[in-house]
Amino acid sequence: MMRAAILPFAAIALVACDGDPAGDPRGAAPDLPAPQRGLLPSMTIPRPAEWGDALPTVPQGYRIQPIATGLRIPRQTLVLPNGDILVAEGSGGGAPALRPKDVIAGYIKSLGKSSVPGGNRLTLLRDADGDGTYEMRTVFADNLNAPYGLALANGALYVANQDALVRFDYAEGQTEASGPPTLVTNLPSVINHHWTKAMTASADGRFLYVGIGSNSNITERGMAAEEDRAMIWEIDAETGRHRQYATGLRNPTALAIQPGTGQLWAVVNERDEIGPNLVPDYLTSVQEGAFYGWPYSYWGQNVDTRVRPIDQAKVAAAIEPDYALGAHVAALGLAFSTPAMGERFAEGVFVGQHGSWNRDEPVGYRVVFVPFRDGRPAGEMVDVVTGFLTAENNARGRPVGVSVDPRGALIVADDLSNTIWRVTPGQ
Repeated sequence: MMRAAILPFAAIALVACDGDPAGDPRGAAPDLPAPQRGLLPSMTIPRPAEWGDALPTVPQGYRIQPIATGLRIPRQTLVLPNGDILVAEGSGGGAPALRPKDVIAGYIKSLGKSSVPGGNRLTLLRDADGDGTYEMRTVFADNLNAPYGLALANGALYVANQDALVRFDYAEGQTEASGPPTLVTNLPSVINHHWTKAMTASADGRFLYVGIGSNSNITERGMAAEEDRAMIWEIDAETGRHRQYATGLRNPTALAIQPGTGQLWAVVNERDEIGPNLVPDYLTSVQEGAFYGWPYSYWGQNVDTRVRPIDQAKVAAAIEPDYALGAHVAALGLAFSTPAMGERFAEGVFVGQHGSWNRDEPVGYRVVFVPFRDGRPAGEMVDVVTGFLTAENNARGRPVGVSVDPRGALIVADDLSNTIWRVTPGQ
Protein backbone atom coordinates (compact mmCIF):
# COMPACT_ATOMS: atom_id res chain seq x y z
CA MET A 1 0.00 0.00 0.00
CA MET A 2 1.32 3.43 -0.87
CA ARG A 3 1.76 5.74 2.07
CA ALA A 4 -0.96 8.24 3.00
CA ALA A 5 -0.17 11.66 4.33
CA ILE A 6 -1.57 15.07 4.98
CA LEU A 7 0.20 17.32 2.54
CA PRO A 8 1.90 20.17 4.40
CA PHE A 9 1.35 22.60 1.59
CA ALA A 10 0.01 22.58 -1.96
CA ALA A 11 1.29 23.59 -5.34
CA ILE A 12 -2.02 25.26 -6.13
CA ALA A 13 -4.70 27.25 -4.42
CA LEU A 14 -8.15 27.99 -5.76
CA VAL A 15 -6.89 29.57 -8.96
CA ALA A 16 -7.24 28.86 -12.62
CA CYS A 17 -5.61 25.72 -13.99
CA ASP A 18 -1.86 26.12 -14.45
CA GLY A 19 0.39 24.99 -17.25
CA ASP A 20 -2.21 24.78 -20.01
CA PRO A 21 -1.20 25.38 -23.63
CA ALA A 22 -2.02 28.75 -25.14
CA GLY A 23 -5.17 28.75 -27.22
CA ASP A 24 -6.80 25.77 -25.51
CA PRO A 25 -10.49 26.76 -25.46
CA ARG A 26 -12.19 26.81 -22.06
CA GLY A 27 -15.12 28.35 -20.29
CA ALA A 28 -18.65 29.34 -21.18
CA ALA A 29 -17.66 31.33 -24.27
CA PRO A 30 -14.52 29.71 -25.68
CA ASP A 31 -12.56 31.32 -28.50
CA LEU A 32 -12.33 28.53 -31.06
CA PRO A 33 -9.38 28.47 -33.48
CA ALA A 34 -9.63 27.57 -37.14
CA PRO A 35 -9.52 23.83 -37.95
CA GLN A 36 -6.17 22.30 -38.88
CA ARG A 37 -5.90 19.22 -41.04
CA GLY A 38 -2.92 17.00 -41.70
CA LEU A 39 -1.96 13.50 -42.73
CA LEU A 40 -1.69 12.52 -39.07
CA PRO A 41 -2.72 14.34 -35.90
CA SER A 42 -0.07 15.09 -33.31
CA MET A 43 0.23 11.95 -31.17
CA THR A 44 2.14 11.98 -27.90
CA ILE A 45 1.10 9.95 -24.90
CA PRO A 46 2.88 9.85 -21.54
CA ARG A 47 4.35 6.47 -20.65
CA PRO A 48 3.40 4.82 -17.34
CA ALA A 49 5.57 5.67 -14.34
CA GLU A 50 5.53 4.50 -10.72
CA TRP A 51 4.26 6.61 -7.83
CA GLY A 52 6.92 5.37 -5.43
CA ASP A 53 6.60 7.53 -2.31
CA ALA A 54 4.95 10.37 -4.21
CA LEU A 55 1.30 11.35 -3.94
CA PRO A 56 -0.94 13.47 -6.13
CA THR A 57 -1.03 17.15 -5.25
CA VAL A 58 -4.15 18.67 -3.66
CA PRO A 59 -4.95 22.20 -2.47
CA GLN A 60 -3.67 23.48 0.84
CA GLY A 61 -5.84 22.24 3.69
CA TYR A 62 -6.75 19.00 1.92
CA ARG A 63 -5.47 15.47 2.34
CA ILE A 64 -5.15 12.71 -0.25
CA GLN A 65 -4.60 9.04 0.38
CA PRO A 66 -4.91 5.78 -1.58
CA ILE A 67 -7.69 3.64 -0.14
CA ALA A 68 -7.37 0.74 -2.58
CA THR A 69 -4.53 -0.37 -4.85
CA GLY A 70 -3.90 -3.34 -7.11
CA LEU A 71 -7.31 -3.11 -8.77
CA ARG A 72 -8.08 -4.21 -12.33
CA ILE A 73 -8.83 -1.09 -14.37
CA PRO A 74 -11.11 0.90 -12.02
CA ARG A 75 -13.40 3.15 -14.05
CA GLN A 76 -16.33 4.53 -12.08
CA THR A 77 -17.29 4.51 -8.41
CA LEU A 78 -20.54 4.78 -6.46
CA VAL A 79 -20.82 5.81 -2.81
CA LEU A 80 -23.60 3.77 -1.17
CA PRO A 81 -25.84 5.16 1.60
CA ASN A 82 -23.84 3.45 4.37
CA GLY A 83 -20.56 4.85 3.02
CA ASP A 84 -19.40 1.71 1.20
CA ILE A 85 -17.82 2.36 -2.18
CA LEU A 86 -18.51 0.24 -5.25
CA VAL A 87 -15.87 0.22 -7.96
CA ALA A 88 -16.61 -0.84 -11.55
CA GLU A 89 -13.52 -2.51 -13.05
CA GLY A 90 -13.20 -3.42 -16.69
CA SER A 91 -12.08 -2.56 -20.19
CA GLY A 92 -14.16 -3.02 -23.32
CA GLY A 93 -14.31 -2.05 -26.96
CA GLY A 94 -12.06 -3.62 -29.55
CA ALA A 95 -13.36 -1.95 -32.73
CA PRO A 96 -11.28 -2.91 -35.80
CA ALA A 97 -9.00 -0.27 -37.29
CA LEU A 98 -10.16 1.25 -40.58
CA ARG A 99 -7.17 3.26 -41.73
CA PRO A 100 -3.38 3.12 -41.29
CA LYS A 101 -3.65 6.13 -38.96
CA ASP A 102 -6.04 4.13 -36.75
CA VAL A 103 -3.40 1.42 -36.36
CA ILE A 104 -0.80 4.03 -35.43
CA ALA A 105 -3.15 5.78 -33.01
CA GLY A 106 -4.15 2.48 -31.42
CA TYR A 107 -0.52 1.58 -30.81
CA ILE A 108 0.28 4.98 -29.33
CA LYS A 109 -2.75 4.86 -27.03
CA SER A 110 -1.75 1.41 -25.83
CA LEU A 111 1.58 2.79 -24.61
CA GLY A 112 -0.25 4.87 -22.00
CA LYS A 113 -2.44 2.11 -20.56
CA SER A 114 -2.10 -0.29 -17.68
CA SER A 115 -0.94 -3.78 -18.62
CA VAL A 116 -3.39 -5.28 -16.11
CA PRO A 117 -6.45 -7.01 -17.67
CA GLY A 118 -9.86 -5.56 -16.87
CA GLY A 119 -11.62 -7.14 -13.91
CA ASN A 120 -15.15 -7.35 -15.34
CA ARG A 121 -16.39 -7.04 -11.78
CA LEU A 122 -17.62 -4.77 -9.00
CA THR A 123 -15.41 -4.43 -5.95
CA LEU A 124 -16.81 -3.18 -2.63
CA LEU A 125 -14.71 -1.12 -0.20
CA ARG A 126 -15.78 -0.57 3.42
CA ASP A 127 -14.49 1.70 6.19
CA ALA A 128 -16.39 0.24 9.13
CA ASP A 129 -15.08 2.58 11.83
CA GLY A 130 -15.00 5.77 9.76
CA ASP A 131 -11.29 6.43 10.21
CA GLY A 132 -10.60 6.80 6.50
CA THR A 133 -9.01 3.36 6.10
CA TYR A 134 -11.11 0.97 4.02
CA GLU A 135 -10.16 -2.24 5.76
CA MET A 136 -12.69 -4.45 3.95
CA ARG A 137 -12.39 -5.23 0.26
CA THR A 138 -14.52 -7.86 -1.42
CA VAL A 139 -15.83 -8.72 -4.87
CA PHE A 140 -19.48 -7.71 -4.91
CA ALA A 141 -20.18 -9.22 -8.36
CA ASP A 142 -18.09 -10.67 -11.15
CA ASN A 143 -18.42 -12.16 -14.64
CA LEU A 144 -19.69 -8.82 -15.93
CA ASN A 145 -18.95 -7.39 -19.37
CA ALA A 146 -16.85 -4.24 -19.06
CA PRO A 147 -19.04 -2.58 -16.39
CA TYR A 148 -18.89 1.21 -16.30
CA GLY A 149 -22.00 3.16 -15.24
CA LEU A 150 -23.41 2.61 -11.74
CA ALA A 151 -26.63 3.80 -10.08
CA LEU A 152 -28.64 2.96 -6.97
CA ALA A 153 -32.41 3.42 -7.12
CA ASN A 154 -35.62 1.63 -6.11
CA GLY A 155 -33.81 -0.74 -3.77
CA ALA A 156 -31.67 -2.01 -6.63
CA LEU A 157 -28.18 -1.55 -7.99
CA TYR A 158 -28.04 -0.86 -11.73
CA VAL A 159 -24.91 -1.60 -13.75
CA ALA A 160 -24.31 -0.48 -17.33
CA ASN A 161 -22.12 -3.10 -19.01
CA GLN A 162 -20.78 -2.35 -22.47
CA ASP A 163 -23.65 -4.35 -23.98
CA ALA A 164 -26.53 -4.33 -21.48
CA LEU A 165 -28.11 -2.60 -18.51
CA VAL A 166 -28.58 -5.06 -15.64
CA ARG A 167 -30.00 -4.93 -12.12
CA PHE A 168 -29.01 -6.49 -8.81
CA ASP A 169 -31.26 -6.52 -5.75
CA TYR A 170 -29.56 -4.52 -3.02
CA ALA A 171 -29.99 -4.27 0.77
CA GLU A 172 -27.95 -1.76 2.75
CA GLY A 173 -24.82 -3.34 4.15
CA GLN A 174 -24.74 -6.12 1.60
CA THR A 175 -21.18 -7.11 0.70
CA GLU A 176 -21.86 -9.37 -2.27
CA ALA A 177 -24.65 -9.85 -4.77
CA SER A 178 -27.32 -12.31 -3.72
CA GLY A 179 -27.54 -13.79 -7.20
CA PRO A 180 -26.94 -13.15 -10.89
CA PRO A 181 -28.18 -9.85 -12.34
CA THR A 182 -31.50 -9.33 -14.12
CA LEU A 183 -31.47 -7.88 -17.61
CA VAL A 184 -33.19 -4.49 -17.82
CA THR A 185 -32.45 -3.82 -21.49
CA ASN A 186 -29.78 -4.45 -24.09
CA LEU A 187 -27.56 -1.53 -25.08
CA PRO A 188 -25.99 -0.85 -28.50
CA SER A 189 -22.77 -2.85 -28.64
CA VAL A 190 -21.99 -3.65 -32.29
CA ILE A 191 -18.41 -2.50 -33.02
CA ASN A 192 -18.35 -0.41 -29.79
CA HIS A 193 -15.70 2.05 -30.96
CA HIS A 194 -16.72 4.01 -27.87
CA TRP A 195 -17.70 1.25 -25.45
CA THR A 196 -18.25 3.03 -22.14
CA LYS A 197 -21.86 3.30 -21.00
CA ALA A 198 -22.13 6.15 -18.49
CA MET A 199 -25.21 6.17 -16.28
CA THR A 200 -27.14 8.03 -13.61
CA ALA A 201 -30.65 7.76 -12.15
CA SER A 202 -33.32 10.45 -12.01
CA ALA A 203 -33.94 11.95 -8.59
CA ASP A 204 -37.11 9.88 -8.13
CA GLY A 205 -35.50 6.69 -9.46
CA ARG A 206 -38.08 6.27 -12.19
CA PHE A 207 -35.65 6.70 -15.08
CA LEU A 208 -32.07 5.76 -15.84
CA TYR A 209 -30.01 7.83 -18.24
CA VAL A 210 -27.31 6.02 -20.23
CA GLY A 211 -24.71 7.65 -22.46
CA ILE A 212 -23.88 5.83 -25.69
CA GLY A 213 -20.82 6.99 -27.63
CA SER A 214 -20.38 7.10 -31.38
CA ASN A 215 -18.91 4.25 -33.41
CA SER A 216 -16.28 6.46 -35.01
CA ASN A 217 -14.46 9.73 -34.74
CA ILE A 218 -16.49 11.42 -37.44
CA THR A 219 -18.66 8.83 -39.28
CA GLU A 220 -15.80 7.12 -41.11
CA ARG A 221 -17.70 3.83 -40.69
CA GLY A 222 -20.78 5.30 -42.33
CA MET A 223 -24.01 6.57 -40.81
CA ALA A 224 -25.56 3.09 -40.59
CA ALA A 225 -22.99 2.22 -37.94
CA GLU A 226 -24.18 5.21 -35.89
CA GLU A 227 -27.75 4.02 -35.36
CA ASP A 228 -28.66 4.59 -31.69
CA ARG A 229 -25.18 6.03 -31.06
CA ALA A 230 -23.87 9.44 -29.97
CA MET A 231 -26.80 10.05 -27.67
CA ILE A 232 -28.29 9.61 -24.23
CA TRP A 233 -31.09 7.13 -23.66
CA GLU A 234 -33.81 7.57 -21.06
CA ILE A 235 -34.74 4.11 -19.76
CA ASP A 236 -37.72 3.18 -17.62
CA ALA A 237 -36.09 1.50 -14.62
CA GLU A 238 -38.97 -0.94 -14.14
CA THR A 239 -39.80 -1.98 -17.69
CA GLY A 240 -36.61 -1.28 -19.63
CA ARG A 241 -38.48 0.74 -22.25
CA HIS A 242 -36.25 3.43 -23.64
CA ARG A 243 -36.24 6.49 -25.87
CA GLN A 244 -33.70 8.93 -27.22
CA TYR A 245 -33.44 11.73 -24.67
CA ALA A 246 -30.79 13.88 -26.40
CA THR A 247 -28.67 13.35 -29.50
CA GLY A 248 -25.57 14.66 -31.26
CA LEU A 249 -23.33 13.97 -28.23
CA ARG A 250 -20.24 12.27 -29.65
CA ASN A 251 -19.22 10.41 -26.50
CA PRO A 252 -21.07 11.21 -23.25
CA THR A 253 -18.69 9.62 -20.76
CA ALA A 254 -20.16 10.65 -17.38
CA LEU A 255 -23.64 11.74 -16.27
CA ALA A 256 -24.96 13.28 -13.06
CA ILE A 257 -28.22 14.70 -11.71
CA GLN A 258 -27.94 18.17 -10.21
CA PRO A 259 -29.14 18.17 -6.58
CA GLY A 260 -32.21 20.26 -5.94
CA THR A 261 -33.12 20.72 -9.60
CA GLY A 262 -33.21 17.20 -11.04
CA GLN A 263 -31.38 18.54 -14.12
CA LEU A 264 -29.28 16.04 -16.07
CA TRP A 265 -25.67 17.06 -16.79
CA ALA A 266 -22.98 15.33 -18.84
CA VAL A 267 -19.35 15.58 -19.82
CA VAL A 268 -18.74 14.78 -23.47
CA ASN A 269 -15.59 13.88 -25.40
CA GLU A 270 -15.53 15.65 -28.74
CA ARG A 271 -13.97 14.81 -32.12
CA ASP A 272 -10.32 14.59 -33.15
CA GLU A 273 -8.06 15.35 -36.13
CA ILE A 274 -8.82 19.04 -36.71
CA GLY A 275 -6.07 20.47 -34.55
CA PRO A 276 -4.60 20.39 -31.03
CA ASN A 277 -7.07 23.02 -29.80
CA LEU A 278 -10.19 21.61 -31.44
CA VAL A 279 -12.68 20.46 -30.47
CA PRO A 280 -13.09 21.19 -26.73
CA ASP A 281 -14.52 18.44 -24.59
CA TYR A 282 -17.37 19.94 -22.62
CA LEU A 283 -19.64 20.01 -19.61
CA THR A 284 -23.30 20.67 -20.34
CA SER A 285 -26.79 20.49 -18.99
CA VAL A 286 -28.68 18.04 -21.19
CA GLN A 287 -31.92 19.37 -22.56
CA GLU A 288 -34.65 16.89 -23.44
CA GLY A 289 -34.94 16.49 -27.22
CA ALA A 290 -31.90 18.67 -27.91
CA PHE A 291 -29.31 18.06 -30.63
CA TYR A 292 -25.68 18.90 -29.81
CA GLY A 293 -24.12 18.84 -33.26
CA TRP A 294 -22.27 15.57 -33.83
CA PRO A 295 -21.34 14.74 -36.53
CA TYR A 296 -22.37 17.75 -38.60
CA SER A 297 -21.12 20.57 -36.41
CA TYR A 298 -19.31 21.29 -33.16
CA TRP A 299 -19.82 23.79 -30.35
CA GLY A 300 -23.18 24.73 -31.76
CA GLN A 301 -23.20 25.52 -35.45
CA ASN A 302 -19.51 25.36 -36.43
CA VAL A 303 -19.72 23.09 -39.47
CA ASP A 304 -17.40 20.09 -39.72
CA THR A 305 -16.67 20.01 -43.44
CA ARG A 306 -15.41 16.41 -43.28
CA VAL A 307 -18.99 15.13 -43.00
CA ARG A 308 -20.75 14.77 -46.36
CA PRO A 309 -23.45 15.56 -47.16
CA ILE A 310 -23.92 18.42 -44.70
CA ASP A 311 -27.32 18.34 -43.05
CA GLN A 312 -28.14 22.03 -42.89
CA ALA A 313 -31.30 21.48 -40.85
CA LYS A 314 -29.35 19.56 -38.23
CA VAL A 315 -26.65 22.23 -38.12
CA ALA A 316 -29.29 24.91 -37.62
CA ALA A 317 -30.81 22.92 -34.76
CA ALA A 318 -27.51 22.33 -32.91
CA ILE A 319 -27.23 24.04 -29.54
CA GLU A 320 -24.07 25.13 -27.78
CA PRO A 321 -22.90 23.26 -24.68
CA ASP A 322 -22.56 25.14 -21.40
CA TYR A 323 -18.83 24.95 -20.65
CA ALA A 324 -15.65 24.06 -22.55
CA LEU A 325 -13.15 21.95 -20.59
CA GLY A 326 -10.33 22.15 -23.14
CA ALA A 327 -9.54 20.16 -26.25
CA HIS A 328 -8.64 16.48 -25.90
CA VAL A 329 -8.59 16.45 -22.09
CA ALA A 330 -10.73 13.27 -22.19
CA ALA A 331 -13.19 14.11 -19.42
CA LEU A 332 -14.44 10.79 -17.99
CA GLY A 333 -15.76 11.71 -14.54
CA LEU A 334 -18.47 14.03 -13.22
CA ALA A 335 -19.81 14.61 -9.72
CA PHE A 336 -21.65 17.47 -8.01
CA SER A 337 -20.02 18.70 -4.85
CA THR A 338 -21.52 19.34 -1.41
CA PRO A 339 -20.72 21.97 1.27
CA ALA A 340 -18.98 19.19 3.21
CA MET A 341 -16.10 19.51 0.72
CA GLY A 342 -15.29 22.93 2.11
CA GLU A 343 -16.16 26.50 1.21
CA ARG A 344 -13.90 26.59 -1.84
CA PHE A 345 -15.65 23.60 -3.38
CA ALA A 346 -19.14 23.96 -1.93
CA GLU A 347 -21.01 24.58 -5.20
CA GLY A 348 -19.97 23.14 -8.52
CA VAL A 349 -18.78 19.93 -10.13
CA PHE A 350 -15.62 17.86 -10.06
CA VAL A 351 -14.46 16.52 -13.43
CA GLY A 352 -11.96 13.70 -13.91
CA GLN A 353 -9.74 14.28 -16.95
CA HIS A 354 -8.10 11.11 -18.24
CA GLY A 355 -5.66 12.99 -20.47
CA SER A 356 -4.80 13.45 -24.12
CA TRP A 357 -3.03 11.22 -26.60
CA ASN A 358 -3.40 13.35 -29.73
CA ARG A 359 -1.40 16.49 -29.16
CA ASP A 360 2.30 17.32 -28.71
CA GLU A 361 1.86 18.85 -25.25
CA PRO A 362 -0.24 16.61 -22.96
CA VAL A 363 -3.35 18.08 -21.37
CA GLY A 364 -5.77 16.70 -18.81
CA TYR A 365 -4.29 14.14 -16.39
CA ARG A 366 -5.99 15.81 -13.42
CA VAL A 367 -9.22 16.42 -11.57
CA VAL A 368 -10.67 19.91 -11.89
CA PHE A 369 -13.50 21.81 -10.25
CA VAL A 370 -15.95 23.96 -12.21
CA PRO A 371 -17.57 26.46 -9.81
CA PHE A 372 -21.30 27.08 -10.08
CA ARG A 373 -23.42 30.04 -9.06
CA ASP A 374 -27.21 29.97 -9.12
CA GLY A 375 -27.07 26.47 -10.56
CA ARG A 376 -24.85 27.29 -13.55
CA PRO A 377 -21.10 27.26 -14.29
CA ALA A 378 -19.59 30.54 -13.15
CA GLY A 379 -15.91 31.31 -13.51
CA GLU A 380 -12.74 29.49 -14.45
CA MET A 381 -12.22 25.84 -13.61
CA VAL A 382 -9.52 25.15 -11.05
CA ASP A 383 -7.14 22.31 -10.31
CA VAL A 384 -8.05 19.97 -7.46
CA VAL A 385 -5.90 16.85 -7.94
CA THR A 386 -2.74 17.11 -10.02
CA GLY A 387 0.72 15.56 -10.07
CA PHE A 388 -0.24 12.64 -12.27
CA LEU A 389 2.36 13.75 -14.84
CA THR A 390 6.04 13.72 -13.97
CA ALA A 391 8.50 16.44 -14.95
CA GLU A 392 9.44 14.22 -17.91
CA ASN A 393 5.78 14.03 -18.97
CA ASN A 394 5.38 10.41 -17.97
CA ALA A 395 2.13 9.44 -16.25
CA ARG A 396 1.89 8.00 -12.75
CA GLY A 397 -1.88 7.85 -13.00
CA ARG A 398 -4.92 8.76 -15.12
CA PRO A 399 -8.11 9.93 -13.41
CA VAL A 400 -11.42 8.49 -14.60
CA GLY A 401 -14.58 8.50 -12.50
CA VAL A 402 -15.14 10.85 -9.56
CA SER A 403 -17.71 10.55 -6.77
CA VAL A 404 -18.50 12.73 -3.77
CA ASP A 405 -19.15 11.17 -0.39
CA PRO A 406 -21.71 13.51 1.24
CA ARG A 407 -19.80 13.24 4.52
CA GLY A 408 -16.96 15.14 2.89
CA ALA A 409 -14.68 13.19 0.54
CA LEU A 410 -13.85 13.17 -3.13
CA ILE A 411 -13.31 9.66 -4.51
CA VAL A 412 -11.13 9.38 -7.64
CA ALA A 413 -10.65 6.24 -9.75
CA ASP A 414 -7.22 6.01 -11.42
CA ASP A 415 -7.11 3.36 -14.14
CA LEU A 416 -3.37 3.55 -14.82
CA SER A 417 -1.99 2.96 -11.31
CA ASN A 418 -5.17 0.95 -10.56
CA THR A 419 -5.81 2.99 -7.43
CA ILE A 420 -8.78 4.61 -5.71
CA TRP A 421 -7.80 7.95 -4.18
CA ARG A 422 -9.70 9.76 -1.41
CA VAL A 423 -9.45 13.54 -0.98
CA THR A 424 -10.75 15.11 2.24
CA PRO A 425 -10.63 18.49 3.95
CA GLY A 426 -7.85 18.31 6.53
CA GLN A 427 -5.89 20.48 8.89
